[in-house]
Amino acid sequence: MRVRFAPSPTGFLHIGGARTALFNWLWARQQKGTFVLRIEDTDQSRSTQVSEQAILDSMKWLGLDWDEGPGVGGPHEPYFQMKRLATYDRYAEQLISERKAYRCNCTKADLDVLRSQAQKEKRGFKYPGTCREKNLPRGTPGAVVRFRMPEEGATSFKDLVKGEITTQHKELQDEVILRSDSVPLYNFGAVVDDIEMRITMVARGDDHVVNTPRQILMYQALSYPLPVFAHLPMILGADKQRLSKRHGAVSVLQYRDEGYLPGALINYLVRLGWSHGDEEIFTIDDLIKKFDWAHVGATAGVFNPQKLEWLNQQWIKSTPAEDLGPQTGTPAAFVKLMQERAKNLNEIRDAWAAYMAGELPAVYDEKAVAKQLTAENKPLLAEARNLIGEHFAAGPAAMEHAFRALAESRGLGLGKLAQPVRVAVTGTTVSPPLFETIVLLGKDRTLRRIDAALEKIG
Repeated sequence: MRVRFAPSPTGFLHIGGARTALFNWLWARQQKGTFVLRIEDTDQSRSTQVSEQAILDSMKWLGLDWDEGPGVGGPHEPYFQMKRLATYDRYAEQLISERKAYRCNCTKADLDVLRSQAQKEKRGFKYPGTCREKNLPRGTPGAVVRFRMPEEGATSFKDLVKGEITTQHKELQDEVILRSDSVPLYNFGAVVDDIEMRITMVARGDDHVVNTPRQILMYQALSYPLPVFAHLPMILGADKQRLSKRHGAVSVLQYRDEGYLPGALINYLVRLGWSHGDEEIFTIDDLIKKFDWAHVGATAGVFNPQKLEWLNQQWIKSTPAEDLGPQTGTPAAFVKLMQERAKNLNEIRDAWAAYMAGELPAVYDEKAVAKQLTAENKPLLAEARNLIGEHFAAGPAAMEHAFRALAESRGLGLGKLAQPVRVAVTGTTVSPPLFETIVLLGKDRTLRRIDAALEKIG
């Protein structure tokens, strides 16, 4: 089993492409096959080094490692189309010598006249095969290479997701496969690469269904056994329109930067088009064992940011704090305090920066200060400071017990005593459990923060 993912470096890796890569990767891993990454960089006006690196970084962050491709190498190097031009030329010459392709020197002006005529006659334009029998020699100025499509019959294939698909040959035209500058067009470049890299399965977005019959005819013309095909339905926004920037974050790296775990994003993406009973949460090992094509849906998936956020929260809860610590730049002990409430890793990072990292809280919530750090609460806060000083060494449970006893002796609920302390210590009324937070801050820093709050009250 040899599968491939072949992105164009004309932008970042987005959700749809990431799902395509994921399904290919899962199948290769399950079948003990080979996952090939190759870069289709023939659109030189839009391809950039930045986009190429972003794609590689996205794949690495998701954990979708490739067996052959950029940075890894392999027996079918190079894995960039612009470094393979001589290969496409060789295959095109083979097709020309077998009269399965031909050179065409029709100019854009010639074709525009034909298109205009078709428009006047209210019919679709189809290249009429003007150069089919000209036998133009190699080196003809401005000549492209066209593939000779059959004029009768049909091409059918069974798609693993969409079922049987048939295309009548009369709907096809002799399409250009090699430009005059020797750069291949998509269909031909993909087919040649698949042949050279011995690809046995092609799984990609269903916007490529129209290309598949053309590619099948090219595989056949080059005597290559047809790969198995699977075309994945597109991903829609909540408004049922094709997913785009207006629906929020669609770039993989944007999710990384917003504090999502790669496992959570993979978990969400796989469920956006595949099901396994009622299960919602899968580890990567689960997915490798359970993924199949029979349960990939043929209808478009609807992207739900809230569902992704919920999944991310579940992953944060279930991931060992020791693993999340390095990712958030915070101690594992602090991660444990935040795990139940954090929706993303940034909330853990931000909380650490806001009320744990500095000598004093980075920011005080002014409404919380106005409500809790009052002249009325000042004596209570001073007594709470003394309790922390006395009971700190005995741990959070002992401090909480002392706070409860003081509150009861004053006829107050625990919150009436704890909230002024929380604001003094963290700058906010919303924080992880108070006494565990105090332990992490340390006795001296906690007392200094309370002293600063007492001074603030005046």
